[in-house]
Amino acid sequence: MKILLLEDDAATRSHIAKALSASGHVVDECATGEDAVHLASTGEYAVLILDRMVPVIDGLTALRSLREAGVATPALLLTAMDGVSDRVQGLLGGADDYLVKPFATSELLARVQVLGRRPPTIEAITVLRVGDLEFDLIRRTVSRRGRRIELQAQEMKLLEYLMRHKGEIVTRTMMLENVWSLHFDPGTNVIEGHVSRLRGKIDRGESVPLIHTVRGAGYRMEDPTP
Repeated sequence: MKILLLEDDAATRSHIAKALSASGHVVDECATGEDAVHLASTGEYAVLILDRMVPVIDGLTALRSLREAGVATPALLLTAMDGVSDRVQGLLGGADDYLVKPFATSELLARVQVLGRRPPTIEAITVLRVGDLEFDLIRRTVSRRGRRIELQAQEMKLLEYLMRHKGEIVTRTMMLENVWSLHFDPGTNVIEGHVSRLRGKIDRGESVPLIHTVRGAGYRMEDPTP
Protein backbone atom coordinates (compact mmCIF):
# COMPACT_ATOMS: atom_id res chain seq x y z
CA MET A 1 0.00 0.00 0.00
CA LYS A 2 0.99 3.63 -0.41
CA ILE A 3 1.10 5.24 3.03
CA LEU A 4 1.56 8.82 4.21
CA LEU A 5 3.49 9.19 7.46
CA LEU A 6 3.41 12.42 9.49
CA GLU A 7 5.96 12.43 12.33
CA ASP A 8 8.15 15.35 13.37
CA ASP A 9 10.72 13.28 15.29
CA ALA A 10 13.27 12.20 12.70
CA ALA A 11 14.37 9.03 14.52
CA THR A 12 10.81 7.83 15.10
CA ARG A 13 9.81 8.69 11.54
CA SER A 14 12.76 6.75 10.14
CA HIS A 15 12.02 3.71 12.32
CA ILE A 16 8.35 3.58 11.31
CA ALA A 17 9.11 4.16 7.63
CA LYS A 18 11.69 1.37 7.58
CA ALA A 19 9.27 -1.06 9.24
CA LEU A 20 6.53 -0.22 6.75
CA SER A 21 8.90 -0.47 3.79
CA ALA A 22 10.18 -3.83 5.03
CA SER A 23 6.54 -5.02 4.98
CA GLY A 24 6.23 -4.06 1.33
CA HIS A 25 4.56 -0.67 1.65
CA VAL A 26 5.52 2.55 -0.14
CA VAL A 27 5.93 5.40 2.33
CA ASP A 28 5.86 9.17 1.81
CA GLU A 29 7.21 10.99 4.86
CA CYS A 30 6.52 14.51 6.14
CA ALA A 31 7.23 16.42 9.34
CA THR A 32 4.51 19.10 9.35
CA GLY A 33 0.73 19.04 9.36
CA GLU A 34 0.71 21.54 6.52
CA ASP A 35 2.66 19.15 4.28
CA ALA A 36 0.43 16.26 5.36
CA VAL A 37 -2.73 18.12 4.28
CA HIS A 38 -1.14 19.05 0.96
CA LEU A 39 -0.02 15.49 0.19
CA ALA A 40 -3.10 13.68 1.50
CA SER A 41 -5.43 15.93 -0.53
CA THR A 42 -4.39 14.02 -3.64
CA GLY A 43 -6.31 10.99 -2.39
CA GLU A 44 -3.56 8.62 -3.57
CA TYR A 45 -2.86 7.00 -0.19
CA ALA A 46 -4.37 3.83 1.23
CA VAL A 47 -3.66 4.81 4.86
CA LEU A 48 -2.58 7.95 6.73
CA ILE A 49 -0.42 7.66 9.85
CA LEU A 50 -0.49 10.97 11.70
CA ASP A 51 1.41 11.94 14.81
CA ARG A 52 -0.95 14.07 16.83
CA MET A 53 1.62 16.30 18.53
CA VAL A 54 3.53 18.06 15.77
CA PRO A 55 4.23 21.83 15.82
CA VAL A 56 1.99 24.54 14.32
CA ILE A 57 -0.66 22.41 12.58
CA ASP A 58 -0.98 19.25 14.69
CA GLY A 59 -2.00 15.88 13.32
CA LEU A 60 -5.60 16.07 14.55
CA THR A 61 -6.13 19.54 13.08
CA ALA A 62 -4.65 18.33 9.78
CA LEU A 63 -7.00 15.34 9.81
CA ARG A 64 -10.03 17.53 10.50
CA SER A 65 -9.11 19.71 7.53
CA LEU A 66 -8.89 16.65 5.30
CA ARG A 67 -12.23 15.29 6.48
CA GLU A 68 -13.87 18.67 5.88
CA ALA A 69 -12.45 18.56 2.35
CA GLY A 70 -14.00 15.14 1.76
CA VAL A 71 -10.81 13.07 2.00
CA ALA A 72 -11.89 9.74 3.49
CA THR A 73 -8.55 7.90 3.52
CA PRO A 74 -8.38 5.70 6.66
CA ALA A 75 -6.26 7.42 9.31
CA LEU A 76 -4.33 6.16 12.32
CA LEU A 77 -3.41 8.72 14.99
CA LEU A 78 -0.19 8.24 16.93
CA THR A 79 0.05 10.02 20.26
CA ALA A 80 1.46 10.01 23.77
CA MET A 81 -1.90 11.33 25.03
CA ASP A 82 -3.57 8.26 26.48
CA GLY A 83 -6.59 9.67 28.32
CA VAL A 84 -10.08 8.48 27.41
CA SER A 85 -11.10 12.04 26.48
CA ASP A 86 -8.04 12.31 24.21
CA ARG A 87 -8.97 9.11 22.37
CA VAL A 88 -12.59 10.20 22.04
CA GLN A 89 -11.50 13.59 20.70
CA GLY A 90 -9.26 11.90 18.14
CA LEU A 91 -11.93 9.50 16.95
CA LEU A 92 -14.57 12.22 16.72
CA GLY A 93 -12.05 14.34 14.82
CA GLY A 94 -11.95 11.83 11.99
CA ALA A 95 -9.47 9.16 13.06
CA ASP A 96 -10.28 5.53 12.26
CA ASP A 97 -7.86 4.17 14.84
CA TYR A 98 -5.71 5.43 17.70
CA LEU A 99 -2.34 4.07 18.88
CA VAL A 100 -0.66 5.31 22.05
CA LYS A 101 3.12 5.73 22.25
CA PRO A 102 5.20 3.78 23.01
CA PHE A 103 3.82 1.00 20.83
CA ALA A 104 5.02 -2.29 19.41
CA THR A 105 5.95 -2.08 15.74
CA SER A 106 4.11 -5.33 15.07
CA GLU A 107 0.88 -3.79 16.41
CA LEU A 108 1.33 -0.71 14.23
CA LEU A 109 1.80 -2.89 11.14
CA ALA A 110 -1.27 -4.97 12.01
CA ARG A 111 -3.45 -1.90 12.50
CA VAL A 112 -2.25 -0.40 9.21
CA GLN A 113 -3.05 -3.66 7.42
CA VAL A 114 -6.59 -3.68 8.83
CA LEU A 115 -7.18 -0.03 7.93
CA GLY A 116 -5.94 -0.63 4.39
CA ARG A 117 -8.66 -3.21 3.85
CA ARG A 118 -11.44 -0.75 4.65
CA PRO A 119 -13.24 0.69 1.62
CA PRO A 120 -13.45 4.50 1.56
CA THR A 121 -16.88 5.82 2.51
CA ILE A 122 -16.54 9.27 0.94
CA GLU A 123 -15.18 10.14 -2.47
CA ALA A 124 -12.02 12.23 -2.13
CA ILE A 125 -12.17 15.67 -3.67
CA THR A 126 -9.59 15.99 -6.44
CA VAL A 127 -10.83 19.13 -8.20
CA LEU A 128 -11.99 22.37 -6.58
CA ARG A 129 -14.38 24.58 -8.56
CA VAL A 130 -15.65 28.12 -8.11
CA GLY A 131 -17.65 29.27 -11.11
CA ASP A 132 -15.59 28.52 -14.21
CA LEU A 133 -12.33 28.32 -12.22
CA GLU A 134 -10.88 24.84 -11.65
CA PHE A 135 -8.04 23.74 -9.36
CA ASP A 136 -6.81 20.20 -10.04
CA LEU A 137 -5.41 19.05 -6.69
CA ILE A 138 -3.61 16.04 -8.14
CA ARG A 139 -1.85 17.78 -11.03
CA ARG A 140 -1.62 21.06 -9.05
CA THR A 141 -2.90 23.05 -12.04
CA VAL A 142 -5.32 25.98 -12.19
CA SER A 143 -7.44 27.00 -15.19
CA ARG A 144 -10.37 29.25 -15.98
CA ARG A 145 -12.56 28.48 -18.99
CA GLY A 146 -9.75 26.27 -20.23
CA ARG A 147 -7.11 29.01 -19.88
CA ARG A 148 -4.14 27.75 -17.89
CA ILE A 149 -3.17 30.09 -15.05
CA GLU A 150 0.42 29.96 -13.78
CA LEU A 151 0.72 30.61 -10.06
CA GLN A 152 3.61 30.85 -7.62
CA ALA A 153 3.63 28.34 -4.75
CA GLN A 154 2.25 30.77 -2.14
CA GLU A 155 -0.39 32.07 -4.56
CA MET A 156 -1.49 28.48 -5.13
CA LYS A 157 -1.78 27.82 -1.39
CA LEU A 158 -3.78 31.01 -0.94
CA LEU A 159 -6.12 30.17 -3.82
CA GLU A 160 -6.67 26.64 -2.56
CA TYR A 161 -7.57 27.94 0.89
CA LEU A 162 -10.02 30.49 -0.52
CA MET A 163 -11.62 27.89 -2.81
CA ARG A 164 -12.01 25.37 0.00
CA HIS A 165 -13.89 28.06 1.91
CA LYS A 166 -15.97 29.38 -0.98
CA GLY A 167 -18.97 31.38 0.09
CA GLU A 168 -17.35 32.08 3.48
CA ILE A 169 -15.60 35.23 4.69
CA VAL A 170 -11.91 34.45 5.12
CA THR A 171 -10.29 36.84 7.56
CA ARG A 172 -6.73 38.10 7.66
CA THR A 173 -6.07 36.01 10.79
CA MET A 174 -7.37 32.86 9.09
CA MET A 175 -5.06 33.41 6.13
CA LEU A 176 -2.02 34.19 8.28
CA GLU A 177 -2.53 31.00 10.31
CA ASN A 178 -3.53 28.59 7.55
CA VAL A 179 -1.59 29.85 4.52
CA TRP A 180 1.51 31.40 6.10
CA SER A 181 1.49 29.36 9.35
CA LEU A 182 1.86 32.57 11.37
CA HIS A 183 0.10 32.98 14.71
CA PHE A 184 0.84 36.69 14.92
CA ASP A 185 0.24 39.63 12.59
CA PRO A 186 3.56 40.83 11.13
CA GLY A 187 1.95 44.18 10.39
CA THR A 188 2.82 44.13 6.71
CA ASN A 189 0.69 44.11 3.57
CA VAL A 190 1.82 40.59 2.60
CA ILE A 191 -1.77 39.34 2.37
CA GLU A 192 -3.04 42.33 0.42
CA GLY A 193 -0.13 42.01 -1.99
CA HIS A 194 -0.71 38.31 -2.63
CA VAL A 195 -4.47 38.75 -3.02
CA SER A 196 -3.89 41.59 -5.47
CA ARG A 197 -1.53 39.48 -7.60
CA LEU A 198 -3.88 36.51 -7.42
CA ARG A 199 -6.78 38.67 -8.56
CA GLY A 200 -4.71 39.91 -11.47
CA LYS A 201 -4.20 36.34 -12.65
CA ILE A 202 -7.67 34.98 -11.87
CA ASP A 203 -10.03 37.88 -12.59
CA ARG A 204 -8.23 40.18 -15.02
CA GLY A 205 -10.02 40.30 -18.37
CA GLU A 206 -12.99 38.35 -17.01
CA SER A 207 -16.49 39.85 -16.93
CA VAL A 208 -17.32 38.20 -13.59
CA PRO A 209 -14.85 38.49 -10.69
CA LEU A 210 -14.55 35.54 -8.32
CA ILE A 211 -12.47 37.08 -5.51
CA HIS A 212 -14.37 39.70 -3.51
CA THR A 213 -13.29 42.06 -0.74
CA VAL A 214 -15.59 42.14 2.28
CA ARG A 215 -14.85 45.55 3.72
CA GLY A 216 -13.61 45.43 7.29
CA ALA A 217 -13.76 41.62 7.38
CA GLY A 218 -11.59 39.92 4.75
CA TYR A 219 -12.14 38.20 1.42
CA ARG A 220 -14.58 35.74 -0.10
CA MET A 221 -14.70 33.54 -3.19
CA GLU A 222 -18.12 32.58 -4.42
CA ASP A 223 -19.89 31.15 -7.43
CA PRO A 224 -21.34 33.86 -9.70
CA THR A 225 -25.04 34.55 -9.28
CA PRO A 226 -26.97 32.93 -12.18
